Amino acid sequence: MALDVIGAGFGRTGTNSLKLALEQLGFGPCHHMFEVRDNPGQLPAWAAAARGEPADWDAMFQGYRAQVDWPGAAYWRQLAAHYPKAKVILSVRDPDAWFDSVQATIGPFMTTMRGKHDNPHANAISEMCDRFIVQDIFDGRLNDREHATRVFQAHVAQVRDTIPEDRLLVYKTGSGWGPLCAFLGVETPGEPYPRTNSTKEFQETQPTPE
Repeated sequence: MALDVIGAGFGRTGTNSLKLALEQLGFGPCHHMFEVRDNPGQLPAWAAAARGEPADWDAMFQGYRAQVDWPGAAYWRQLAAHYPKAKVILSVRDPDAWFDSVQATIGPFMTTMRGKHDNPHANAISEMCDRFIVQDIFDGRLNDREHATRVFQAHVAQVRDTIPEDRLLVYKTGSGWGPLCAFLGVETPGEPYPRTNSTKEFQETQPTPE
């Protein structure tokens, strides 16, 4: 099974809601960081990719029809080349709102809580994320608003400049079913678009750093 949809958007751009929406539209299962969290056997391959080692994308996405969120989003160029028929969705939101959401959720998971999680698997994920997100993408400056939002905006520009318009949907968080269904050529469901994994929901499931 090859990927039909590639998600190029950074984490905290509505990616879990997008995952659920894609699955509801028939493009599931959809890979997300939660898949790595819930399936420890996936971590070694992703950790190796974070170290710059060759990745077997077909093996890593075996059984999945779509991918959103990190870790996959960090490799959008490679995935777009490896799956040339897949459509690409770039989920976006206001850069400052994105930064605030990161600082209240996944930022501490990868920084202040790194090495302090009760679960060894969570610690291993945070170490991986520190390497390929905090260090590689944000040059160790994820907590610097000006720098991080500049990286965010540059990423959006890079994807838009690289992926042909007919293959790309720039999907603004909160846009609902309309643009997504039109892009994928499917009917609009009668149910509301999924809304999940808000900052409040994320915080309620995470330990507080000391």
